[in-house]
Amino acid sequence: MQPAFSVIFLTTLIGAAQGLFLTLYATEISGWGALSAAELQPFLAKATLVALLFTGLGLLASFFHLGHPERAWRSAAMWRTSWLSREVIALPLFMAGLTVYGAAHGLGLGATRWIGAVTVLLCLGLFVATGMIYASIRFLQEWASPLTLVNYILLGCASGLTLATLLAAGLGMSMLVTPYALAAAVCTALAWVTRSASLLRNARLKPKSTLQSAIGIKHPRIVQKSQGFMGGSFNTREFFHGRTAQMLRSVKWAFLLMVFPLPLLGLAMGVSAASTVLLIMTFVIQYMGLLAERWFFFAQANHPQNLYYQTIS
Repeated sequence: MQPAFSVIFLTTLIGAAQGLFLTLYATEISGWGALSAAELQPFLAKATLVALLFTGLGLLASFFHLGHPERAWRSAAMWRTSWLSREVIALPLFMAGLTVYGAAHGLGLGATRWIGAVTVLLCLGLFVATGMIYASIRFLQEWASPLTLVNYILLGCASGLTLATLLAAGLGMSMLVTPYALAAAVCTALAWVTRSASLLRNARLKPKSTLQSAIGIKHPRIVQKSQGFMGGSFNTREFFHGRTAQMLRSVKWAFLLMVFPLPLLGLAMGVSAASTVLLIMTFVIQYMGLLAERWFFFAQANHPQNLYYQTIS
């Protein structure tokens, strides 16, 4: 498939925001850092504002994927059958939950745990809707797996926890830095395992269709010499990345390095040295790696139509 950077930014930004919010709510209900409500509330309000900013940027990025943004509201009408439609509904509801949760902490209002609980449900619903957009497409074998949904959740939580560690260090909440960093390391390690499992699974896939079944001709040797005088088409641009296999391998090893081992090393060094700069670098490296990971995720999906359109000799 042709990776769309608007969707890459959307999914990585809202994933980090969702992971950050789940971390903040877990902090409130679990008592991480042994902080009083008065000490915790300013941090939760500011950090929730950061999560809201990330979701807002993701929503903004998504509009660049639309041919007619003024008609975007119509996509919500298919919520009974479409995961994309459900995502369109869940994202603004999650942003509304973040707004109310952050405002309740900023203004010192009560019922923050109940507001947070509702927002957690919206957050999880958004994770499921986003992951299922791809996992439910059966003819794209690389995506049609429960690992797709699991990876969306774990990678979002890992980046959100790394961001939470950075915010705790930057906003003077030193007692939260170590527990956040440990949780980020565990989540990053889990995501490393499940993402590697999906790569191994995809490497063993065998296409269910052949060139013969794609065009309905049973001759054992079929060679496409030309696509005609018009050259490329929507199908050749939209459903194929057009990059070499060598570039795909390079991107794969780059994101495997930048999303997993380097952030683990950065978290360890940043916490032991009490360095906010190192934690900033850790989050930036992991987020850049996630951009590469999501690009590879889209590029690796091999649409069956490429059997016909991309077999040119």
